[in-house]
Formats: sequence, C-alpha cells, structure tokens
Amino acid sequence: MSENPKFAVIGGGSWATAIAKMLCVNLTEIAWYMRNSDAIEHIKTEHHNPNYLSSVEFNIEKLRLTDDINAAVAYADYIVFAIPSAFLGSELQKLTESLNGKVIFSAIKGIVPETSLIVGEHFHEKYNIPYENIGVITGPCHAEEVALERLSYLTIACGDAKKAKIVARCLSSNYIKAKITDDIIGTEYAAMLKNIYAIAAGMAHGLGYGDNFQSVLMSNGIREMKKFIRKVHKMKRNINNSAYLGDLLVTGYSVFSRNRMFGNMIGKGYTVKSAMMEMSMVAEGYYATKSAWELNQNYGAKTPIIDAVYEILYEGKEAKKVFKKLTDKLD
Repeated sequence: MSENPKFAVIGGGSWATAIAKMLCVNLTEIAWYMRNSDAIEHIKTEHHNPNYLSSVEFNIEKLRLTDDINAAVAYADYIVFAIPSAFLGSELQKLTESLNGKVIFSAIKGIVPETSLIVGEHFHEKYNIPYENIGVITGPCHAEEVALERLSYLTIACGDAKKAKIVARCLSSNYIKAKITDDIIGTEYAAMLKNIYAIAAGMAHGLGYGDNFQSVLMSNGIREMKKFIRKVHKMKRNINNSAYLGDLLVTGYSVFSRNRMFGNMIGKGYTVKSAMMEMSMVAEGYYATKSAWELNQNYGAKTPIIDAVYEILYEGKEAKKVFKKLTDKLD
C-alpha cells in the first residue's frame, strides 16, 4: 500500500468533523461520508458543518463529500469510522463495497450492541479484517479543543507499526501530537470504559459531591479499568499512560465531556430519557455501561463503579442511595 494512502471519514458528528479537520492539514483530498445530505450541501456552500464544531472552516476543494457510504469506501485505502457505536451496525448494513484490503481505524468509543464487541473485534469477527489492518484513534483529546486548535495529544494503536505511523503522520500538526502503540484492544476498551467513569463523575457532581470525592472516584476508576482490561486482554501495558489515565481524566473532568454532562443530569434527578432528549447528542457511556456490565458477568473483575452506574441507569435505582453505598467501597 502507498506511503500516501487515500483516506475516508465515516460520520458527521463532532469527532468526524475534528478528524476531517486534522486530515485536511496534511492531505490534498479526503472522502467524507455523512448521512445528512442537508449538512453536506451546507458544508459545500458555507464551508462548515452546521451541526457540529461550526467554527471549523474547511477548504471545500479538499473534501469529497458524499451521502453514499459505498462511494467513500471505494475511494479510500484507509477508512476512519467516527460514528456512535450504537449506529455502526445500521450503517454497515448499507455496504455493498468490499472492505477487503482496506485499513480500518476506529475513532468510536463504545461497544457494538449487536455483537457486544469493541469495534476492532467486530470488524475482525464479522468482516474478516486481519488485525494488522485494524487500528484505533484515541485520546486524550476532545473534538472541541481540536476545533479551537489547542494543543492536543492522540494515541494511534495498530498491530502494524507502519500503518500506525502513517495515520499518526496524517493527523499530526503544530497543535496535534500523535504517538503509536500496539495495544489495539487495551486502548479501545479504555476508550469505552472511561466514558462510564465520566458518567459516574458527572453523577457525583450532580449529587453534590466535591473535588475531594471526585479525585478518589477517578483514582479508583483507573485501577478498576486496569483490572477489567487485564481480564479481557492480558499484556504488558502502563495504565498510567495518556491513552488510559489521560483519556480518563479529560473525559471525567472536562466541561466538553458529553458523558460527564449526562451523568450530571442524572445526578440532579433527570430520567435517562429526559437527559438524552435535552442533550440531543449521544453519550456513548450509556450504552457502554450495559455492555461492560454484561461482559463482566463472564470476566468477574471487581468493578464497583461500573456496577453502581449500571444500577442507576438500567435498574432504576436512586442515585443518592447507590452512591452512598459506593463511597464505602472506594479507598
């Protein structure tokens, strides 16, 4: 495959917009698929996404915009999926173009509900994509800060270091620093789990807990994450690296965090349905909570924070009472 492959971005949300922005710094053209044809026409005429990160102005000559996922896949060598995991299955059902020989990178922070697999495993199991052609783009990085061109860091995971380096090079700029790792499964699970802990952090804030408790919650969260990931995929990794701890912290504390915002609303007394309606954006951690809890029924890792969030979101238990019990389980 060429040292200068063609890229396609799949998705129309904030992460997709941020990734398109990063790629456009270094590439002369990218394909960009989104379902919303009105948004496509808006970008063509106004040069920005009307729904997400509207401050980002695109050079329209660099964009091959399409509402046909098959056209984007056919164009590209490297395909970056940046859509909510809950909708990945329905988008892939539209595919008639083969993924054979394509390099798939996931910027999705969640589990595919239909298979209870992280995205990389889903492509491997369902589409026979070899792991050396599968990668992950993770943080710590918020799309909103990419839009503001604030210094941000990415972790690019792939079993094939050469492919990871190509993606890292294409995403890097004077405000984006990217490093590579071979821990595909660990980084992807970490990206999924940190959203659950961010919901817990938001719940704690909504319930009136202060910074002291938040620090204990996050400290326990990273250790809980380590136990869970070790059960899923045992390999040598430093859980304190940015891809794990850094991504957890920024998602748990940032005002840009949708998952923290969602948890905060639940802590304040919103129902799940009303919180989702008011946010009008997907909080990946909601779906991840159910998937992680169900997976852990087999793995048996000690996960009191995940269990607490699950009880509140899926069993309808009162957040105040659940957190009161949780405080005695943390150290």
